[in-house]
Amino acid sequence: MRFLKGVANVLAQSTLDSEALEGLFLKRTVLLTTPLWVVNTRLKLQGAKFRNEDIVPTNYKGIIDAFHQIIRDEGISALWNGTVPSLLLVFNLAIQFMFYEGLKRQLLKKQMKLSSLDVFIIGAVAKATATRLTYPMHTVQSILRFGHHRLNPENRTLGNLWNTLYLLYERVRRFGILGLYKGLEAKLLQTVLTAALMFLVYEKLTAATFTVVGLKRAHKH
Repeated sequence: MRFLKGVANVLAQSTLDSEALEGLFLKRTVLLTTPLWVVNTRLKLQGAKFRNEDIVPTNYKGIIDAFHQIIRDEGISALWNGTVPSLLLVFNLAIQFMFYEGLKRQLLKKQMKLSSLDVFIIGAVAKATATRLTYPMHTVQSILRFGHHRLNPENRTLGNLWNTLYLLYERVRRFGILGLYKGLEAKLLQTVLTAALMFLVYEKLTAATFTVVGLKRAHKH
């Protein structure tokens, strides 16, 4: 209960204006970068062998050719496949910082200062929690970005919310709930250590900044 109260206090501190601006910035970033991620995913998976016969093999000569073929064969809207999961994954960062600040406050109630190990561990735990909660969206995002299936001509738009929900349902139906978490181990190794180090550097820089500011104020007085 104390942890939940701490989380609630963290959320209460943010203003509506800052939330609106941050949300607008993240949405624009997603919309601008999704075409690049779609092409990146297609190029990485090019030449891979798939058991699924519904997947059409691709042959891209490079980034420009990939853009050209996607627009020609699937329409320009295909460049934004996976936009809905990408927008929903914005909550990953919110969950990560929410848990980090909550755990940090709980530790600071028991001790005066956090050690580097404390920061590293709670940063890792916060990121691992956020990744586990949002990983199904990563799975659907990858499927939508690849998107090179033999689709019904009447339903070629892969980026909408209904297709996201449908893919989640199909994934669970065919592979069970664990089908939504395939590749989770690799994702955790990729993101957890990075986030833990990021929080550690962040805390060190913040402490150093406050120390410098405090010294300057002391000299002025």
